[in-house]
Parts: sequence; structure tokens; C-alpha cells
Amino acid sequence: MTDTRQVVVVTGGTRGVGAGIARGFLAAGARVVVCARRPPDKPVEAAGATAEFRALDLRDAAAAPAFLHEVAAAHGAVDALVNNAGGTPFGLLANTAPARQARIVELNLLAPLYASLAAYDVMRTQEAGGSITMIGSVSGTRPSPGSGAYGAAKAGLENLARTMAVEWAPAVRVNTVVLGLARTESAHLHYGDDEGLARVARTVPLGRLADPSDVADACVFLASARARYISGAALHLHGGGERPAFLDAAPVNH
Repeated sequence: MTDTRQVVVVTGGTRGVGAGIARGFLAAGARVVVCARRPPDKPVEAAGATAEFRALDLRDAAAAPAFLHEVAAAHGAVDALVNNAGGTPFGLLANTAPARQARIVELNLLAPLYASLAAYDVMRTQEAGGSITMIGSVSGTRPSPGSGAYGAAKAGLENLARTMAVEWAPAVRVNTVVLGLARTESAHLHYGDDEGLARVARTVPLGRLADPSDVADACVFLASARARYISGAALHLHGGGERPAFLDAAPVNH
């Protein structure tokens, strides 16, 4: 559970994993502000509370400082930032225009950098400091065919978080949740129909895709006082990883 009435900002918190993270913090008693370019189709709610929505294009470096300072002025603090906004369409590197690759890197690496810099400017003046959590990806820790720029950006994001954890200590803790395969309302775009989702789930040792609530639990913990000595860490939330292909390609003698 978060500290009482903690003020939490979740980027990209209007749908999918981001909305799940926002609901997790609401259920823990936090005041939650979600931001995205467009408002959600329906309010993000949990435990009788509703997340506040504010429009923001995270790729605008000048907009992030104003946004974070406005949130702090309205609520008295910004205790935690979860950099969740990101994503990519499928596209092989040789078939994707350089300008599109640049936009993918901008969204998944530069936008979290802008938001984190703005959050640090607020948090460093607070007596209790603050916490920043990056939502990374296993695509940043292994080859990422079809999403090469995304994987490279996520690898950079994890390294960036470790550097921030050193430079901004002790006022601000910075950690990364390295997320594996997740089931959201748009999962079918990546994995196909229900049978496709089931086949993908069987490749995960724990036998299922991550639910947004799983990600929320990790983020709530990292922002809480129970994680007060955790900084610069990468929490792998991938259900045990991916089953090595060679295990299905040939018999293994034990």
C-alpha cells in the first residue's frame, strides 16, 4: 500500500497497462493523475475513486515541466511518477522509414526522460523526496525482431534509470519494471485471437500473460515506503521469462 494520500502521476494511464497501474494506486489510497494526448473513453476508477485526467503530449519537452509543476501546485506534491507511456507498431527495420524509427525512440526514451527531469525538479524540493518508476520491456534485454527501435529505446531507458538513481539520490529513487508479455484490450493486435493468445501464454513458464494488475502491484510496491532502500533496480515482471526454443527443438537428456 502507498503512503496515505500519496500523489501519483501515471503517464499513458488512460488504457491498457497504464490504466491498470492507475487503478492499483487508486485502490491503495493514492490520489492519481493520468496523462495522455487524448482523454480516456471512460473514467479510470477503482475503490470508489477516480483518476484525474490531464492532456499532455509527452514528446513536447517544454510541456512536461509545466505539467508536473501544475500537478504539484494543485495537489501539494508529486510523490511518484510512473513512466508508462510508450509502445510501437510491428515493423521490420529495413521496412520502416527512419523518421518513424525516430518517433518510436522519442516516445519510448526521450519522453520518459523529459517527464523524469520535470518530476525531479519538483521532488528534490520535497521533504520526502519522491519515486520514479520506468516501465521497461523484455524487448530491451533480448533481440526484438519487428520492434527494433522500441527494444533499443527500452534498453536505453533501463540504463537511464540506473544513472538517474545515482545522480538523484538520496532525494529521488528510480527503478525499472521490466515487463514481459501482457494481456490488455489491444493484445490481439500483437498476438491474434483467443487461440493465438493462449499459444503465446503457453510460452511463459507461469502459463499466462501478465495482467495489468500484476504490473500495478509492482509499481505500488516500488513507490511505497517498503521499497525505501530500493533504487537503481530492475524488477523483471515476465512470469519466468521465455522458454528456450531448443527445449522444444530436440530432446534434452537429464
